Amino acid sequence: MQSIELVCPAGSLPALKTAVDNGADCVYVGFKDATNARNFTGLNFDPKAMREGVNYAHARKRKVLLALNTYPQAHNWADWTAAIDRAADFGIDAVILADPGLMAYAAKTHPQLRLHLSVQGSATSYEAINFYHERFGIQRAVLPRVLSLPQVEQVIANTPVEIEVFGFGGLCVMVEGRCALSAYATGESPNCNGACSPGKHVRWEQTPKGMETRLNGILIDRFDDSERAGYPTLCKGRFEVNDETYYAIEEPTSLNTLELLPDLARVGVRAIKIEGRQRSPAYVAQVTRVWRAAIDKVLAGADRFTIQPAWMEELAKVSEGRSHTLGAYYRPWK
Repeated sequence: MQSIELVCPAGSLPALKTAVDNGADCVYVGFKDATNARNFTGLNFDPKAMREGVNYAHARKRKVLLALNTYPQAHNWADWTAAIDRAADFGIDAVILADPGLMAYAAKTHPQLRLHLSVQGSATSYEAINFYHERFGIQRAVLPRVLSLPQVEQVIANTPVEIEVFGFGGLCVMVEGRCALSAYATGESPNCNGACSPGKHVRWEQTPKGMETRLNGILIDRFDDSERAGYPTLCKGRFEVNDETYYAIEEPTSLNTLELLPDLARVGVRAIKIEGRQRSPAYVAQVTRVWRAAIDKVLAGADRFTIQPAWMEELAKVSEGRSHTLGAYYRPWK
């Protein structure tokens, strides 16, 4: 059985070191600007932190991947190409791209730089992935979280490109790279500005009816005293529909594919990605430890793999809504 890389999030230098120390094979990071899709205040890396993070990972024989996965516009194209230049200068192991123009720039200007296709590229078929491979030399593709396991297997069987899938973390109800909900509410596209529900549009307010969360003035949810007030994103809000208030688009829950790990290994998945660059170093440590142990157990013998109750308990503690799902991977009705 071929190796499976564990790819973990790092929204800060402490999170990067925590991921490496707890068994990540790769960490993925972003610059402190709109070139990455987690462009939140207090997150990401300035040049000094990036240099230190890359050195820390490389000294321990781990890889650093740069998420440069938003879409530049005509007026700011130079900012994105400069980010690719910086990635090459820092010795980044791979750049995760969504925009074909940036892929062309990277392939021409830095041919030694390894390129990965971001989930924001929305490539859900092997034909699309092979196109990026043939035109721009993409060597790995991150699949959107909308494919069933048999569909993942079909993609892998028909492409020379390494396939990376999400294994744990928050879910997006849309095909990544195609969501317009946040842009509709705020006027700022997460695909161009790098943030779904940008912080400057977010408000929490204690009212006689409970804690209300709003996005650019739009009421997203209301929580009573026994509930934890979540971050206001439109897809995970509670709305009144036909006189009933409920999670009309998507319930807060986390993807957790731990039980599918032997099957993911069997079909040839080359990397498991953990979502959560906006999460704390404690989250990174907890999830990385569990998935490191699970992957090692599968690689030692998938036929003997069993899920440890302690693993699920640990993951439940950091799951949205303290619940989890197999998402689109498992569709018994299909």
